[in-house]
Amino acid sequence: MRIIDPKTIATPELHQFLLGIVAPRPIAFASTIDEDGQPNLAPYSFFNCFSSNPPIVVFSSNRRVANNTTKDTLHNIQATGEVVINAVSYNIVRQMAVASIEYPKGTSEFVKAGLTPVPADLVRPFRVKESPAQLECKLKQVIPLGEMGGAGHLIICEVVRIHIDEAMLDEKGRINPHKMDLMGRMGRAYYVRASGEAVHTIFQDTKHPGIGFDHLPSSIQHSTILTGNNLGMLAGLPEKPAEADIQAVKTEQSVQEALASAQPLEELHRLAQKELAKENRELAARIAWLGEYL
Repeated sequence: MRIIDPKTIATPELHQFLLGIVAPRPIAFASTIDEDGQPNLAPYSFFNCFSSNPPIVVFSSNRRVANNTTKDTLHNIQATGEVVINAVSYNIVRQMAVASIEYPKGTSEFVKAGLTPVPADLVRPFRVKESPAQLECKLKQVIPLGEMGGAGHLIICEVVRIHIDEAMLDEKGRINPHKMDLMGRMGRAYYVRASGEAVHTIFQDTKHPGIGFDHLPSSIQHSTILTGNNLGMLAGLPEKPAEADIQAVKTEQSVQEALASAQPLEELHRLAQKELAKENRELAARIAWLGEYL
């Protein structure tokens, strides 16, 4: 593996390695105003949610590498103590990219990007009408992380109001990720679209201990068919299948065909893999464990 020493590599190169590894990252489309009420809109991908009680989101505005200066967003939020963080969906990602251009001070990115400013309820910066969700925030703290170009400023904000487009919710009032269709930032010019086949449902019961890899039979641990993800699904089960249930799957025609094949263990594992793909973990476990009885 390539070894990289952060102390010896040029900051722009280090920056891109970090962004390529710590990815995808959500995008904070930050709306602020200056002391004179002039709006500013800029995207930041050093961003995440860190607490729900109180509701805290954090993003970082880095010093420019070229000239070690800071950005208008940082100045504005320090001056006013307020920001609106707008979610970036696929529908506005190109407009967001236009807003990322460094315009002269006093230029409205809302105008340049063709986005609509709408009033917030509790803070002065505008919300982006076209965004599927907006977080009105009050500044809690700014933590400088360094003094050289590339150093970040952690902007810690408390969410005081949330706006969500009703069309983004399912029948239970929960956010549907396919409807939100959010964009994530990766390294360089790469983005990822978080909808469709890119969204995976992974349920793992965290309240009951799983059996773990160490309690999987040797034939499963060393399978030439089952992947690490397959084994992870089996290892996350709260208990191994009962012998009676394992023996009962022999009545299935597909299992009988696998047992009669030239490579019964591999065929059993292929059957188990198909069931895992359908989230039938208990049935998959019975089929996989049957290999121990060959």
